Amino acid sequence: MPASTLTPKEEPTLASKSLAVLEPEAGLGASLAGRDLCSISDLTPQETAAILELAHDVKANPSAYRHALDAKQMVMFFEKSSLRTRLTFETAIHTMGGNAIFVDQTQSPLGERESLADMARNLERWVSIIVLRTYAHETITEMAQYASVPVINALSDLEHPCQALADFMTLEERFGTVKDLKFTYVGDGNNVCHSLMLTAAQLGAHCTIGTPKNYAPKADIVAQARAIANVTGSNITVINDPVAAVTGADAVYTDVCTSMGFEHEATKRAPIFKPYQVNETLMSHAASHAVFMHCLPAHRNAEVTDAVLDGPQSVVFEQAENRMHAQKALLLLLLGVGKKGVKK
Repeated sequence: MPASTLTPKEEPTLASKSLAVLEPEAGLGASLAGRDLCSISDLTPQETAAILELAHDVKANPSAYRHALDAKQMVMFFEKSSLRTRLTFETAIHTMGGNAIFVDQTQSPLGERESLADMARNLERWVSIIVLRTYAHETITEMAQYASVPVINALSDLEHPCQALADFMTLEERFGTVKDLKFTYVGDGNNVCHSLMLTAAQLGAHCTIGTPKNYAPKADIVAQARAIANVTGSNITVINDPVAAVTGADAVYTDVCTSMGFEHEATKRAPIFKPYQVNETLMSHAASHAVFMHCLPAHRNAEVTDAVLDGPQSVVFEQAENRMHAQKALLLLLLGVGKKGVKK
């Protein structure tokens, strides 16, 4: 297939913004209108805080937003299977007056039948916003490059920004603020880990990542997070000792040891990650008030035991619920609607 001659959209996307742009911006939430969300690092700390502030309001006052997105159309292309991501996005827009269109791409990767540039130029004429769940992160950034309507990363092999926003919304509900919170992630330094680390830095939480050797988060993402942390006053630490990582933590987070697309490594990874299992013994090293977190789905008694997952410290289902509220806020802001459904 010949390369497309189409020109990328002229307005800057979130993906084009340097992480160095960390000073306050006029409008905060309003500044997100018409933008894309490809990565947490594309947001300023102030914009991340604005998304979460609106998410709390949406959750507390759902009726105020019942018609905020009337007649808005959202299309969702998913190369990976989903429960929470699909249903929370669909419920989010439906309960605000809009409509969701789902396209199953699990059997045919995006860009295979038609170039992403051509798809983008079609989609922008029909829908208000595009949501992508893909393997390659470049699929998302390329769609964002060419589409004139907002594009949201609903998961790629590099990041899972919507999950991280919901997770830190959950922590704000529990602790009031996450500034100076001790947040620990143990396990695979994967896409979820990347977004959590960046979000922690954005909001001023101290983040410790405990991973086996050779399974640490990507060095460039760690560098991005540390650059943000230097501005917000937080710390980013990456170590290999799970007990040291968890000691004194206010929140302990884990994910599956083998992410989608890496199933062929499951047998190899199992013994490597066994010391990183979050069980009652490991949780005992955290603060007594610590919460346990997981993005789900969980492999019970693999990366986490039933006793912890179902125990009193677990907030995993609160996290799942907050996916909907955080994504409502994101849709509202990217589509130019603020508090109480008022268009900017």
